[in-house]
Amino acid sequence: MGMLTRIDHIGIACFDLDRTVEFYRSTYGFEVFHTEVNEEQGVREAMLKINETSDGGASYLQLLEPVREDSTVAKWLAKNGEGVHHIAFGTADVDTDAADIKDKGVRVLYDEPRRGSMGSRITFLHPKDCHGVLTELVTSAPVESEGH
Repeated sequence: MGMLTRIDHIGIACFDLDRTVEFYRSTYGFEVFHTEVNEEQGVREAMLKINETSDGGASYLQLLEPVREDSTVAKWLAKNGEGVHHIAFGTADVDTDAADIKDKGVRVLYDEPRRGSMGSRITFLHPKDCHGVLTELVTSAPVESEGH
């Protein structure tokens, strides 16, 4: 198993992205590294970079605000309120690691990895199989493709 090399990000669901970003900036000094809207997931997000890591990736806080009522994050917020929504582990090979983890009896939510933040490839593991934690696996986009 190549397996997981770092915490890629912690996903935090919020009602007001701009206010939440301002809290993290004013309280901790974390700056926004990247923002985007993921239409498929129904969220507007901000990635706050925390640090670089030994594998060349980085660790982030991902703040998520739903852009439509029927999105999974909107439903989650309605039930739980603001807070930690998921944790994401970085891997060089999301396909292989997801298959290996599936072989261990953990449900993988996507048949094929989908597009995540900053051109990454992602999948999720079922929280009921991970002691209540929605867990994401992330393979970052190659660095040279940053010029979008």
